Amino acid sequence: MNFSTSAHCGSLSSKENIPPSSKTDAVLVPRAKLDRSVLAVLSENEQRGRSCSQGSQFSKHSSISDSSQLTFFGCPSSSSYDVFVEEACEVVLAASGQEVVSGRYHPDSKSANLQSEDLRFLLELSSTSCQDASLQSDESLTPDEVLCVSEYAEDIHWHLRESEMRFRPKPGYLEKHPEITNGMRVILVDWMVEVVQEYRLRSQTLHLAVNYLDRFLSCTTYVKRGKLQLVGTAALLIAAKYEEIFPPQLNEFVDTTDRTYTKKQLVRMEHVFLRVLAFRMTVPTVNQFLRLFVSIHSVCGTEENLALYVAELSLLEIDPFLEYRPSILAAGAYCLATYTVNKSLWPDSLHAFTGYTIADIVPCLTDLHKLYISAETRPQQAIREKYKSSKYCRVSLITPPAVLPFP
Repeated sequence: MNFSTSAHCGSLSSKENIPPSSKTDAVLVPRAKLDRSVLAVLSENEQRGRSCSQGSQFSKHSSISDSSQLTFFGCPSSSSYDVFVEEACEVVLAASGQEVVSGRYHPDSKSANLQSEDLRFLLELSSTSCQDASLQSDESLTPDEVLCVSEYAEDIHWHLRESEMRFRPKPGYLEKHPEITNGMRVILVDWMVEVVQEYRLRSQTLHLAVNYLDRFLSCTTYVKRGKLQLVGTAALLIAAKYEEIFPPQLNEFVDTTDRTYTKKQLVRMEHVFLRVLAFRMTVPTVNQFLRLFVSIHSVCGTEENLALYVAELSLLEIDPFLEYRPSILAAGAYCLATYTVNKSLWPDSLHAFTGYTIADIVPCLTDLHKLYISAETRPQQAIREKYKSSKYCRVSLITPPAVLPFP
């Protein structure tokens, strides 16, 4: 079942996640509608403009109730339970809205709240004018620039390579969710891309959110289709809090769903989300590896943005891309971009830095090439529309190579 929504976006700035300004500065600037298909409650997104940037709207078209019981693969859906958590602790979200938890999670009440004297002291520290000069410097490194510090690059790389194995979703996790299909997940991720664009969030925020989404669904069973967008919204909320300097407010995330869910439901889902993932939110992503590879062997802006475009396309599909670790996906995206633009592949400097040979990368590179070719004809076009912008050198308009230089 499909519904259509349209997005009106304001003009984009070259900077991501611009800090808030006064409400009087908010101006709505409409643009051509982007029709997209959305499944179940993934639609009906009517977005109000943010006070910090030029606003936009998601127009509402239709709605489909998720209350009906469905049976897939002999597994009937239940109106009594929305989420069953298998690992670490057991969490059940009851249809009545009550949360039932059993397991080993026992927060320390003594550490849960600061004493009022301590809080005042912290506020005084944060508001003092005698801050460390290094904190006031305009030359402080951004997260991407930190990766480029040569003396740390190798240590950073091997730490990421070690960590990526611990935070990989399970490729076949949809088998545990009879009401959710791969197509529904594709539509959800496409919608998440639009939200990231709407609020000018970082690409890393999107990659983190998709990782959180996949890991959450890997650790749970029988998530109902009507709660899938709630799960995706919670993933975005947590990723934005982790990555952004000025994350959108809670009510803004509620607005992105056209208020299909309440603040209370979103906060509850965020709470469950963090417990299921055991608060392990620092995750290596394809985006991080790509930034690191570019810092080791620089490429032109067109090649870099094309690699980022291909990497984001890989977020849409579970099969086969969850089979590949993020570092291999980054290497494949890098090779595909450089071959498309200047017919080069994997430089010796990156071979020496990563230990990956072109033979190691070829299977992933082949799958990425097929995805790249099919991108123009896919129903979901949010990523392609994003990379048509001059900010990204309009790389999604570049014709992919017909064949690769190996069988």
